[in-house]
Amino acid sequence: MISTLPTTKMANAIRALAMDAVQQANSGHPGMPMGMAEIAVALWSGHYRHNPANPKWLNRDRFLLSNGHGSMLHYALLHLTGYDLSMADLKSFRQMHSKTPGHPEVDVTPGVETTTGPLGQGLANAVGMALSEQLLAAEFNRPGFDVVDHHTYAFLGDGCLMEGISHEVCSLAGTLGLNKLIALYDDNGISIDGKVEGWFTDDTPKRFEAYGWNVIAAVDGHDVAAIDAAITAAKASAKPTLICCKTIIGKGSPNLQGGDKVHGAALGDKEIAAVREYIGWDAAPFEMPADVYAAWDGKARGRALEGEWDERFAAYAEAFPVQAAELARRMRGDLPAAFDEVLSAAIAACVEKKENIATRKASQNAIQALAPTLPEFLGGSADLTGSNLTNWKECVAVRSGQPGNHINYGVREFGMSAIMNGIVLHGGYIPFGATFLTFSDYSRNALRMAALMKLRSIFVFTHDSIGLGEDGPTHQSVEHVSSMRLIPNLDNWRPCDTLESLVAWGAAVKRKDGPSTLIFSRQNLPFQERSVEQIANIARGGYVLNDVAEAQAILIATGSEVELAVAAASALASEGIRVRVVSMPSTDVYDRQDAAYKASVLTKGVPRVAIEAGVTDFWYKYVGLEGAVVGIDSFGESAPAGVLFKHFGFTVENVVAKVKSVLAA
Repeated sequence: MISTLPTTKMANAIRALAMDAVQQANSGHPGMPMGMAEIAVALWSGHYRHNPANPKWLNRDRFLLSNGHGSMLHYALLHLTGYDLSMADLKSFRQMHSKTPGHPEVDVTPGVETTTGPLGQGLANAVGMALSEQLLAAEFNRPGFDVVDHHTYAFLGDGCLMEGISHEVCSLAGTLGLNKLIALYDDNGISIDGKVEGWFTDDTPKRFEAYGWNVIAAVDGHDVAAIDAAITAAKASAKPTLICCKTIIGKGSPNLQGGDKVHGAALGDKEIAAVREYIGWDAAPFEMPADVYAAWDGKARGRALEGEWDERFAAYAEAFPVQAAELARRMRGDLPAAFDEVLSAAIAACVEKKENIATRKASQNAIQALAPTLPEFLGGSADLTGSNLTNWKECVAVRSGQPGNHINYGVREFGMSAIMNGIVLHGGYIPFGATFLTFSDYSRNALRMAALMKLRSIFVFTHDSIGLGEDGPTHQSVEHVSSMRLIPNLDNWRPCDTLESLVAWGAAVKRKDGPSTLIFSRQNLPFQERSVEQIANIARGGYVLNDVAEAQAILIATGSEVELAVAAASALASEGIRVRVVSMPSTDVYDRQDAAYKASVLTKGVPRVAIEAGVTDFWYKYVGLEGAVVGIDSFGESAPAGVLFKHFGFTVENVVAKVKSVLAA
């Protein structure tokens, strides 16, 4: 029989709630919550600074469950410590519209900081949060006023460490010296397929030591005092810390603990009864003894912690009113009052200049125009700054011990994107990070998570098509833009010139309910003339760029192909064929417009031809099966851009022929 010491009883409360909720749902992962229960006791009862009454308190510690399949651990902790998560919510585990979904979801469950489940990304988000804390502290703290001063804690398992993203982000965290990041590793040696020794024999402590982390190895994950001491030591370190906790998965299940069968399935009524007897737990399912609630209750401590910070911040605001107001604004996610005015002035200047440049350069110009009024800009690139052009004149590189506003992420596209998501979740910054469009494949799941979480992450992708040229098919994006358009709630912008690039940047910065991709060309593109009304309509995602009376056909194009559409329309006009040109920099934004506006752009009954240097399937939703698409349904070739566009049919002659074919149909 296991001892009934107070901390053991607290841990057993987690075990009981986890196994009962999974059993009722007949779905879930009881093994991790039962195995990490003592680790949770040590962290949440002795170190984790939070206020259940105010889950969004600015200076709270951040807690992330990277091994998110064990979500009942987090839900049990939130319920027991006093968050707005009732026992009825726990009974609704994994049910429709409940506050306790299968994996933790931010803004669904109070106290959940990020959506986890895809393994490793929670750890990456934690790196982003720790980086945000470090940079904000350097920017806003003053002697005697540490108003930004908190830790980021992450629970993780073998699966997180097997995922390649863990290498990307932990390597960078060590290099940057993110000392307020503390990760607690559930080293139980079991994954769904069984004992990991058959496929995962890394020396994890040495691996993290090589990253530059402080490693506390061989901690008994069921000894609360030992874990508590390890966390105390971690908080004193000048490096990020990995605490390796040796645990037994499903601890407390007499017949299943230590094996893979407890990982991802309900225990069954017979084994649950055996657990109750084995750990000495007499309470009925979903009933909690009063002494357990009293031991776990974090409301009074939370009020005291936030109250002390409120007094500190009030004194800070009196001594440094400008900084206090700025910190509060940025943590709310509000833009500076002057932003719209600055954007409008930049648009006017852009129209006046009429530059014929690559849109990647137009993007840099947009950043340069907006950055002085956006101190929350936190730019970066995955080792391609000179190509992506995401730096600006005044930017300062982030280095270990040196705060700044531009991050050299190294060749870590996935890690960069997930770190950016963590930065947004923490608050205080609008991050943007860049790579070549073809490497969006590496980032894709982080883009999806940003869309799912409705984060203001801005993903910049350059070298957007066969226009890349000689690097060949490995680097020439063909399917990427269309595939990203399939992700719900992700706004994708592929602008055709300097003005559309600037408007796209403005839209991405202003959007608070989701991420954006900004997709730019390597090659120079001509400036397109527009009326005041047309300029205003760019922000609607699609608009009439060149119009004619009683159009016989409509050409729809994006990015570098808008130039081709304009030229083809002119050639057709010389033959007496009247063609409207529609520029559609963002199909996602266009699709959200009202029916009347969309009908004014794509007039019903008028034949349509779409032009984009990518796969054709996506465009049939706009041209119809009776329409035509000038695109590429193969991979590219190694050759200069001009040769490639001609080879793949991106010529005036081919577009003219396509228009005539749909008119003849």
